[in-house]
Amino acid sequence: MPSMMSVFDVAGSALTAESQRLNVTASNMANANSTTGPDGQPYKAKQVVFQVKSIGGARTSSGQQIGGVSVSNIIDDPTPMKMTYDPSDPSANADGYVTKPNVNPVNEMVNMISASRSYQANVETLNTAKTLMLKTLTIGS
Repeated sequence: MPSMMSVFDVAGSALTAESQRLNVTASNMANANSTTGPDGQPYKAKQVVFQVKSIGGARTSSGQQIGGVSVSNIIDDPTPMKMTYDPSDPSANADGYVTKPNVNPVNEMVNMISASRSYQANVETLNTAKTLMLKTLTIGS
């Protein structure tokens, strides 16, 4: 049977991962209209890649390993960059097209809502586990 502390490990790892996801999404939204970044190129949207994180060898009653989540990588979004025709823009190429970031604000908002709700769910999990542990301590007193 897994220890009660593994609940805190799993939920804590999820909080850390979702926090990184929110930061990456916020960065994408902030750079949605940036035609040039620090490297002189248009900003490329980023995506967070999660992976299962082993939590101290804890197992369920059926023998399955309990795992948390961690960020394994932050990658460039493979979606093609947006091209807009604006020959007056100093960033325009010889044909008058400006390369804009491949950030889709609608997708980013959905991602932000999803990450925020996952974060909230894990906070509730931690609060419930804490309450249960405190009630357990008061049994018999």
